[in-house]
Amino acid sequence: MSGSAFNAFRARAPIAWSPRLYITLVRGLPGTRRLHRRTLEAMRLRCCNRTVTHRTTPSLLGMLNQVKRLVVVETEAMHVARKQEEEQRRALRPPIVVAHRPPPPSASNEAAQ
Repeated sequence: MSGSAFNAFRARAPIAWSPRLYITLVRGLPGTRRLHRRTLEAMRLRCCNRTVTHRTTPSLLGMLNQVKRLVVVETEAMHVARKQEEEQRRALRPPIVVAHRPPPPSASNEAAQ
């Protein structure tokens, strides 16, 4: 999982304390412990690649510590930066215009003949 987009982004963004945390489930639930599944249900994470927002509290940090291999945690600044980067990637680009006309004859071409 070292090549995932989340890990690449996390390496670029500065880590700072945030009052809100954005938690994304990135691993599937089948094969996990019942305790972990119930913890994820308590955090409202039921589907892969879904993001929820929670306030930073000691109980939430304890739950995150329990399921840290299944989720990715972002601060507000990291989440906003990632969303802006996605928008820039999806933005419309100006069309490439190619003219298929031969270049006009110049004086240097006529002098050579």
